[in-house]
This record gives sequence, C-alpha cells and structure tokens, in this order.
Amino acid sequence: MDTLSRLEQTIRDRLQASAEQSYVASLAARGLPTIARKLGEEGVETVIAALSGTREELVGEAADVIFHLMVLLAAKDVSLAEVLAELERREGTSGLAEKAARSA
Repeated sequence: MDTLSRLEQTIRDRLQASAEQSYVASLAARGLPTIARKLGEEGVETVIAALSGTREELVGEAADVIFHLMVLLAAKDVSLAEVLAELERREGTSGLAEKAARSA
C-alpha cells in the first residue's frame, strides 16, 4: 500500500504542475474525457496482453491501468482511501449477491 499511497500523492502534486513539466498535468489539461479515454485504452491493452501477450506485458499494462485509474480518481477528487473503503465494505460478500443488491 505504501507504493500506491506515494503514487497517489505524486499524482496529486503533478496535477498542480505545468503541462510542459508533467505528463499527469498535460493529461489533466486536456480534460476528463481524455483521461477517461486513456484509462479505457489501457484497459483494452491489458485485455490484449492477458489474451496474447507475455506475463511481463500483462504486468506492465496492469500497472498502466492502475496508474491511469489513479489519475482519473485524482482528477475527480476521489481518494484511494474511498475506493479501498468500498472494497472493504464488499469484502465477504458474494459477487453475485453484491451485483444483485445493486440492481434491486
């Protein structure tokens, strides 16, 4: 968790930087739709790596998905702690039961 906490802080710091100095800032400057599209692209690349890539490719793409998800969360001012609390809330609940509760 320390790595994710440090990454979250780095992303938040870089959102305040100039677009010329930071990839995160340049992505944010292009707006939420661009950040969301980038996350989607990384998700597709992860699926491709899972189906036809090497283990190393999958690891790299999974890291990209997590990174871009955290950029999106920061852009929406959602903390990693909030996401982890939701996961904790769901812990011990069957995935099928949790899905059924959302549609009820």
